[in-house]
Amino acid sequence: KAGTTRNPYNVAHDPGGSSSGTGAAVAANLGAIGVGEDTGGSIRLPSSFDNLVGLKVTPGLISRTGMSPLVRFQDSAGPMCRTVEDLARLLDVLVGFDPEDPFTATAVIAGPVNYTEYLDVEALNGATIGVLRQSFGDPMEPEAAEVNVLMEEALDVMRKSGANVVDVAVPDLDYYVEFSSLYITCSRHDIDSFLASRPVPMKKIKDIYDAGKYHPAIELFEQLVEGPEDPLSDPEYHERYAARETFQRVIGNEMARVGASILVFPTTQVPSPSRADLDAVKWTTFTFPTNTLIAAQSWLPAISVPAGFSRAGLPVGIEMMGLPYHEADLVALAYSF
Repeated sequence: KAGTTRNPYNVAHDPGGSSSGTGAAVAANLGAIGVGEDTGGSIRLPSSFDNLVGLKVTPGLISRTGMSPLVRFQDSAGPMCRTVEDLARLLDVLVGFDPEDPFTATAVIAGPVNYTEYLDVEALNGATIGVLRQSFGDPMEPEAAEVNVLMEEALDVMRKSGANVVDVAVPDLDYYVEFSSLYITCSRHDIDSFLASRPVPMKKIKDIYDAGKYHPAIELFEQLVEGPEDPLSDPEYHERYAARETFQRVIGNEMARVGASILVFPTTQVPSPSRADLDAVKWTTFTFPTNTLIAAQSWLPAISVPAGFSRAGLPVGIEMMGLPYHEADLVALAYSF
């Protein structure tokens, strides 16, 4: 039995999904830096819950060679650190072309960047910051209201640092987040391909499912087993894939209308949930109020940065989302913040 990863700030609470081991270890000072994997938020969500800075890059900027996939064209490796300076130094090591990962053509397009050169404490001064209030939680819900207060305090810090803070609305945001989701369509195929390439006794997730060798709380796994063996057999596949391109363009246009370098919003609408709430299935994978899917499914880079603590002492992160290949902007603005 592997046991349960716990949040170093409150062991009765969740440390965040997927890359929780990395997040908890770095937050607990068991390691100086960490590398996580983000498909739908698995770097940024534990970074928010564990008081870290965590960056999901433009997919392919960092090689995924050897990494277990979930949605191959969406998976992103990335740094999880206690400071933005550590994150920038790790980026300088991680980013680059890898002939074993064809998606790292992204790194070639982006070109060489020295991210530590963008550690500019004055970067917020004169920058335009877009606020995506559609992604704030319901102020009538106490936990969401706490997060919203911390977001307003963070925005005030940005204003006092010389930033121009403006509201931005993304048309049909909920539609794009729902329709561009391809987990159920793609994950079975991508995971099966990975298992087939490894010396493991079970070569398909259906084998694992039939043998009952999975944790019953992972309801997403049960949904993936029902997905197609070939994503192209899904009649909506190409339409949903194309929706991601549209989603990215819609966001970029709204940022351009106000001249925003980044959009900001809560990484998640509530602080880290308790283990008891998760065991009671208060939320499922697809109903937990996270905002990390926005950047994940529009293929945009995004960084979660500590924004403060709830009244119960739980860390809360603010997400900064930028344009493709503009990770340096995120480093600069996060460092300044």
